[in-house]
Amino acid sequence: MTPAPFPAARMRRLRRTRALREMVQEQGLSARDLIWPVFIRDGAGVEEPIPSLPGVARLSLDRMLQAAEEAHDLGIPAICLFPYTDQSLRTEDCAEAWNPENLTNRAIRLLKRELPDLMVMTDIALDPYNANGHDGLVVNGEIVNDETVAALVRMGLAQAEAGADILGPSDMMDGRIGALRMALEAEGHSQVAILSYAAKFASGFYGPFRDAVGASGRLVGDKATYQINPANAQEALACIARDLAEGADMIMVKPGMPYLDICRAAKDRFQRPTFAYQVSGEYAMLMAAAQNGWLDGEKVMLESLMGFKRAGCDGVLSYFAPRVARALRG
Repeated sequence: MTPAPFPAARMRRLRRTRALREMVQEQGLSARDLIWPVFIRDGAGVEEPIPSLPGVARLSLDRMLQAAEEAHDLGIPAICLFPYTDQSLRTEDCAEAWNPENLTNRAIRLLKRELPDLMVMTDIALDPYNANGHDGLVVNGEIVNDETVAALVRMGLAQAEAGADILGPSDMMDGRIGALRMALEAEGHSQVAILSYAAKFASGFYGPFRDAVGASGRLVGDKATYQINPANAQEALACIARDLAEGADMIMVKPGMPYLDICRAAKDRFQRPTFAYQVSGEYAMLMAAAQNGWLDGEKVMLESLMGFKRAGCDGVLSYFAPRVARALRG
């Protein structure tokens, strides 16, 4: 519909006061829209800062529980666990990934025992356990698909058995969603949801995350043989369609801000719960600019997340989550 010509239509009328602006605001942002990625490590009383992620730390499980309690009190519905695995446990066969007593599975059980109403999401990929730093098994220099899928299914079943609410396959192997869904059904975990990293791009924005999980120094080569070319939108939508057809309950686009066009296209085309990951590089850029006084940190934090909602996202994984929830309360 074309607006009436000026002066009958004055777009500024509804911008005149804060009350008017809020009354006609098209999108809203709340703590319920957030999933908080949390890095965990062994030890006790540990809060280990990550230099490339200002304000983010690796937490021992006792500190993780304290942080999770705060998130729950702030109204954040879910946290997503990412382990910093001891170097001695990173092997070629990645067997620690499905150890029932590994760091992630111990964290899941602790959280579900102490905070049963807080949803726990996990990451399903082999890079925290892989001597090569890749999301999949490496055989003669090749990241092999089908053998990796079998390993990921074992990993996912161990996490479901520990009590995870949402599994997040981030590996980008072909066929892993269908294999995982069938295994969950067969093993009595039909209520466990899959939030698939369906459109994960071979991006340069992941660097600080790899620092956080200790994979940076171990990565041999790159991940371009299994993550999507950043130039390819139609391929990304095809991957989303495939994962939904195989049994994904929700889908994610990663990274977030450089791929808002994919978020919008996915929501419009599939009309399914759609999430984005505001990844470590996005967070680090905004934090660095704010710390240098180049940007208003709180304003761009909220503006960036509103951009995800405007692009059609139902929720966002963001390291800003507790800070956003506090700001919204204020």
